[in-house]
Amino acid sequence: MDHHLSSAVLELQERARAVVERDIAPKAAQVDAECLWPAHSMKALAAAGLAGLQVPAELGGLGQRLLALSVLTETIGRICPSSALCFGMHCVGTAVLAAKATDLQKEKYLVPIAQGKHTTSLALSEAGTGGHFYISATTLAEEGESFIVDGEKQFITNGGHADSYVISTVAQDVATGSQSGDFSCLVLDADTPGLEWQQAWAGFGMRGNSSRGLLIHKARVPRGNLLGNKGDQVWYVFEVIAPFFLMAMAGTYLGIAQSAVEATGMHLRSRKYSHTGDALGEIDALQSRYAAMWIALEKSRGLVREAASRGDAAHPEALPFILACKADAAETAVHLANEAMSLCGGIAYRENSRLAQMLRDARAGHVMAPTTDLLKLWLGRALLGVPLL
Repeated sequence: MDHHLSSAVLELQERARAVVERDIAPKAAQVDAECLWPAHSMKALAAAGLAGLQVPAELGGLGQRLLALSVLTETIGRICPSSALCFGMHCVGTAVLAAKATDLQKEKYLVPIAQGKHTTSLALSEAGTGGHFYISATTLAEEGESFIVDGEKQFITNGGHADSYVISTVAQDVATGSQSGDFSCLVLDADTPGLEWQQAWAGFGMRGNSSRGLLIHKARVPRGNLLGNKGDQVWYVFEVIAPFFLMAMAGTYLGIAQSAVEATGMHLRSRKYSHTGDALGEIDALQSRYAAMWIALEKSRGLVREAASRGDAAHPEALPFILACKADAAETAVHLANEAMSLCGGIAYRENSRLAQMLRDARAGHVMAPTTDLLKLWLGRALLGVPLL
């Protein structure tokens, strides 16, 4: 399916593959085993000029959008899903910063990102709103030339390691203490006083993504860190954050699905019965199940590539495809990891085997907001012409 990609995206794919083979693969098992944030991956991807994937070309970036993001996260996710998630969230944060960047924000954030000197991420989710990541209780109050931010964020990928975080807030009237319902996004620098990181992440899957909580207590943020205008959060969430996030995640889960198919194929070709000398790959039933795995993978990849291409072209019917691609890729990854566990037999059930990791990593796709159920709800509404919210 890569023959549909442009020469520019193919070149970036090859660049990413080289980084994966040389720098990411040797430590992939360690990332999972030790819940290790993949600093080596992020550094290597930046050194290869890929950190500025979503930075406009005029600022020194690569000027790419959804398709390139899905291709690169798939390439990385095939070997180290945690690294793909960390890189993907950096790219999503970058896209948000670039969407309505002021001259100050271009110089402070986007140029260093393009130079591989700055890592960013998203900090939207909160414990009280669950999968409804677009609703924030983190307050934003005006005080002179600054904003005062108070709240708590959860499940922040790259938590404690990025240089900046895109956060969501709700305006608060200082005099009354009440919320006005005016939701806004701003960028929070990592060295801002008043930030307290919560315990390190030790998850079931995606164990290297450092998905930590953050307490924000009376953090003073310059007004110049406001993204767009006050009240722009809904625009950012659905016009920028959702499409880029869904594409980054869809690519990551495609990578897991690809690795499951590859591992199964290798096992079926190499495993032989001692009493007959026959390879498992010569058994009709296993051939059929392996074929079904390949079909499922290619169908999901086709949907993701179509969604990304429509999104990049601003196609009027891009939304249903974009909503569907992450839900479908997550389901495909879980299904194929399960199939790989079955077809590879007892060897797959060793503690912390590579196939077990695939299944653990894939399972995160259903609960990572927006969840699979929420995406299907939105998809149904979009197809029926009903407002998403």
